[in-house]
Amino acid sequence: MEDLQRSLTVLSDPQKALVRKLCSLGQSHLFAKWPCNTSPTSRRKLATQLQELDEAYADGGLEGYINNAKRLLSDSREGVNPLEGWEPSVPEGERFDLGTKEFEETESAGRPELGKVGFVLVAGGLGERLGYSSIKVGLPTEMATETCYLQYYIEYILAVQVKYGEGKRLPLCIMTSGDTNEKTAKLLRKNNYFGMQKSQITIVQQGQGVPALMDNNAKMVLEENDSSKIVTKPHGHGDVHALLYTHGVAKRWLSDGIEWLTLFQDTNGLAFHTLPLMLGVSKKLDLIMNSLAVPRKAKQAIGGIAKLKHQTTGEYKTLNVEYNQLDPLLRATGNLDGDVNDEKTGYSPFPGNINQLLFKLDAYSDALNRTKGLMPEFVNPKYKDDAKTVFKKPTRLECMMQDFPTILEGEDAKRVGFTSVSADLCFSPVKNATSDGAELQAQNTQPGTAASGEADQFGAVRKILVSLGCHVETASEETYAGIQVVPGPAIVIKPNAACCPGEYHRLFPTPDKVKISANSTLIVRGSEVTIESLDLDGTLVVDADENKSIVVKDKIVKNEGWVKVADDSSDDEIIKMRGYYILRKEADWIEEKNNSCAIL
Repeated sequence: MEDLQRSLTVLSDPQKALVRKLCSLGQSHLFAKWPCNTSPTSRRKLATQLQELDEAYADGGLEGYINNAKRLLSDSREGVNPLEGWEPSVPEGERFDLGTKEFEETESAGRPELGKVGFVLVAGGLGERLGYSSIKVGLPTEMATETCYLQYYIEYILAVQVKYGEGKRLPLCIMTSGDTNEKTAKLLRKNNYFGMQKSQITIVQQGQGVPALMDNNAKMVLEENDSSKIVTKPHGHGDVHALLYTHGVAKRWLSDGIEWLTLFQDTNGLAFHTLPLMLGVSKKLDLIMNSLAVPRKAKQAIGGIAKLKHQTTGEYKTLNVEYNQLDPLLRATGNLDGDVNDEKTGYSPFPGNINQLLFKLDAYSDALNRTKGLMPEFVNPKYKDDAKTVFKKPTRLECMMQDFPTILEGEDAKRVGFTSVSADLCFSPVKNATSDGAELQAQNTQPGTAASGEADQFGAVRKILVSLGCHVETASEETYAGIQVVPGPAIVIKPNAACCPGEYHRLFPTPDKVKISANSTLIVRGSEVTIESLDLDGTLVVDADENKSIVVKDKIVKNEGWVKVADDSSDDEIIKMRGYYILRKEADWIEEKNNSCAIL
């Protein structure tokens, strides 16, 4: 210990105190080489990182992290069930089918609320799993317009701002990481914030993560080839709540007249079709938190939303329960059949969570002020031995944003529910490489690739048009890079033309006079565009700037159009992850422009 004390002379007083504290907490192995084998520079580097990690962990610094980890690791080793004593029941919420009276009325009630929403993009990481070298929000949502995800989200916000904001600018907060922060800021600057005012955008950056842990004693891990650096891992997207608190985002938005806050993830091009529907449900049921959900088959490998009541205290909480916990929990509390499908609907009564969340901002902000936005943590070590004493690889503590209801108290804890809509209208994330996606698809699971995400975006718009009464053919299934998709027709309706199913009625006032063939491409941009009658077999682009009107009437389009060409050999990352490119043979254009700007 005396040798270590001499090694501390190069550190600041706070760093010396931290090193001593860590030694008392069982972390002396981090400094074992200091007396003889490390330079002053290396010692200062490690101490500086430890100090940063200590300051970043809001629940008691590194001492709190180590103590929390020891407790959770002990529970994991002993097989403690975190849901012990809780009895599940069907949560409060509403289920909808597109085109029904209930859908239209609820969406209509929610649409005026769009002008009071603040948007929080939980921007994941880099696109490495997809074979993409930059940030995922920079990926194109589809290849017809090549609009990237971040541009699409901002276009949507600007569209609802104009239509429903009553002069108010709607804010966007983006949660980034160390890997994505500068790239996100650069993408925004390069594209002049995609038309949004810079002041509308707040970027909050997650820290470097939390220390990796090597064993049940919560010993932190040094880099294998660099003893001056702690191995860190992501703490999870649950940090978004703490960041919104520490940066004062929720408080500021509330003072600016924002009444709702929605959390959405980085690569789901179907994210906002159902936002006004969610707003309508939240208003009707007076919800503090509303989870967008999808119908879920019993025992399907997706978390189910359940209302839990504690058998001793009587308190309630409505949470996402992992699928492998839900069935045994039901059986243990008197539901002997466990998680089974409802005879009427064919689905489990516990809908599937997709992590798109809507909050009533005043109550949300109150909860943040009381708890600093700290979410409950969990640990998920992979053990090498039956005694659960050795890890296969280092683990860490994590937290999830959907666990927010755990910090609600009293009657507020009961104001949590869901809005359920079929996945083909609201959920198709892009997160997997084609090889992984092909394996998932073979198991009858959504592949989550760039090709499937693009196809599902077109599919959602087709579904909306058909529900209106438009005559839209469906293309035959094709396979690109091992992924089976329905490639068309490719229909892109920009948010300023229609931002939700209810607005399509204005865009297509006489849907029975609209016919679109299976191989067609239709792109529509402009708030004053109306398509009264159209027979499309090919490609048509209708492009109007603000305050410019276009009426498409008795229009027959027949041209060679744009076609997808299979390509498995391209070095272009965007083409490679899809397995095709767009060959633009021929198109008809109808334009009304204020200047030379165009969408392509």
